[in-house]
Amino acid sequence: MSTDKEDLELDEDFVADDADEAEAPVEVAKTNLTKRRIIDNFLEERRLHKQLSEYDFDI
Repeated sequence: MSTDKEDLELDEDFVADDADEAEAPVEVAKTNLTKRRIIDNFLEERRLHKQLSEYDFDI
């Protein structure tokens, strides 16, 4: 067991590599979310156009 007064050495290179890997998934998530929003907007627009074309204006 270690004592409370014992100093611990940290490997700083390991921390730097871990920080670089954490940024990559965030960018991918942002681009995927943006793509999903574009697709959702496109599908919504198509749905609205279909409803408009089927609407009976002679009511």
